Amino acid sequence: MPHEGMVHALQEIHRTLRPSGILIDLRPVEQNWAVEIVTAAEQKTAGWLTDMPLGIADDEAAFRSIAEAESRGWFVKEREEEFSFFYYFDTPSEMKEFMDEEWEDFEKIDDATYLKTRSLWASANADARVRVRVKMLITKWKKIEMRQP
Repeated sequence: MPHEGMVHALQEIHRTLRPSGILIDLRPVEQNWAVEIVTAAEQKTAGWLTDMPLGIADDEAAFRSIAEAESRGWFVKEREEEFSFFYYFDTPSEMKEFMDEEWEDFEKIDDATYLKTRSLWASANADARVRVRVKMLITKWKKIEMRQP
């Protein structure tokens, strides 16, 4: 969604949400996500992904938009938490292929991190998998009723 449309979308959500309705804001947050090699016995961090400018701009726009909606008195924050969400891959090359196709504008893996990922994976147990630890944010917003003049 274009950044300028985010506040309008939140206004429409407010308009159509029932009185005292709940808006759940669930999204990944750009923060140089960890690349890890995991087995049944252990976990090793190979490095971190690099946040790309478009992903950072999307994050900033989302935070600004929800803050604008809150300042306009449309919603009040009831609860907020961060948690990890994991993407698992059987091989480092599978991870890289996925990233190149799905995250090309948002996250990149540098050569050194990719080489370390391959090395750790190759020297791990047969059950080793590659995972990317994504930082997620979930926020519960309650609709505030607008008073009519």
